[in-house]
Amino acid sequence: MKIAVIGSGYVGLVAGACFADTGNQVICVDVDRKKVDALKRAEIPIYEPGLETLVRRGTAQGRIHFTTSTAEATAASEIIFMAVGTPTLPNGDSDLSFLKAASEEVARSMNGYKIIVNKSTVPIGSHRVVADWMALHTKHLFDVVSNPEFLKEGSALDDFLKPDRVVIGTTKEEVYNKMADLYAPFVRQGNPILWMDPVSAEITKYACNSFLAARISFMNELALLCEKVGGDIEHIRRGMSTDTRIGKHFLYAGLGYGGSCFPKDIKAMLATARQQGVPLEVVAAAEAANVRQKQHMVTKVQNHFGRNLEGHTFALWGLAFKPNTDDMREAPSITIVQGLTEAKAKIRAFDPVAMENAKSILGNKITYCNSAFEALEGADALLLITEWNEFRHPDFLQVKRTLKNPVIFDGRNTFNPREIRELGFTYYGIGRKV
Repeated sequence: MKIAVIGSGYVGLVAGACFADTGNQVICVDVDRKKVDALKRAEIPIYEPGLETLVRRGTAQGRIHFTTSTAEATAASEIIFMAVGTPTLPNGDSDLSFLKAASEEVARSMNGYKIIVNKSTVPIGSHRVVADWMALHTKHLFDVVSNPEFLKEGSALDDFLKPDRVVIGTTKEEVYNKMADLYAPFVRQGNPILWMDPVSAEITKYACNSFLAARISFMNELALLCEKVGGDIEHIRRGMSTDTRIGKHFLYAGLGYGGSCFPKDIKAMLATARQQGVPLEVVAAAEAANVRQKQHMVTKVQNHFGRNLEGHTFALWGLAFKPNTDDMREAPSITIVQGLTEAKAKIRAFDPVAMENAKSILGNKITYCNSAFEALEGADALLLITEWNEFRHPDFLQVKRTLKNPVIFDGRNTFNPREIRELGFTYYGIGRKV
């Protein structure tokens, strides 16, 4: 099939590369000429394992192309995916200005019937809004489909190529059949392609992320209780995860969720609910708990070293909101850095891939180091922020020799508390027995 993807950010680039890898002709569009020029050289602007290989293969075989021309891509394609950014406004609503501009440009460029696919995370009812915008600028027929993405950063290619399910929101059988045919190569093992109305498809995306966020916040709140009464959240997690009604996913206590999806989607879900007069109190509580959890590490550090941290230096291992990505959006490290520096502490940090993105957000508030052990030099304690694999089994004797004080704050419960303490460290986890 001939496909256009409007927006070559995280979602658009992954979708375009995966569709091209199954034999489709794909044109990816972005307004940023520098990004487009880089993509033509197969230089990937984001860190996502395997994506560069896929783009290089598609480019070499002539199945994926990059352009700044929406008109060119629209005219050449039968299915057009809208994958532009929908950032959060101060009131929690989604900013649809980029989607509106792209929709109108696609409409003006149409040369016949097109299937327009909302791939961006959009507010409930956006399929109608997009259709209304486009109808003002074209006389050609089109259909708007809701096709939400369920990608996890760090494993996006596997999520797209082997999806748990594909959700297609349309009222027309012929449109569904066309979309199902496009996705058929990805569900050969029998995972479902779910046909539903567009509104239900839009809600499904928000419902999934809100529910998973609630699980994370629930475990984080349980971890706080454990710290007060002496329980161990890891024992509790194992006890819960073996209950088939609950399952094992998203039950890890830590520093709170971040990234581009959960925070934005939950704010948008709550904004829509407020507009409709429906109180989503569970979702609101999950968000409030997450805000508190991001501040918890600073509290633990101050409980050990004192409220005023002037004269103290801390080593941060990891800055990205999760491993296998360079995404710093809503990362817990931002809140932790802010809290520690406000208490007059100095910070030395290392992240395997997120350093440049971190610099654009944190600026000169911290010292950026070239390795994990360089970050330890002169530090009073180690704070594990992101559970990169290379941090899981360090030489703890070297860690102890390098730190000024043998103190570890494990924000991801990555280390074995008993083993760490036997080596002479003071260890603080999240909800771990002291």
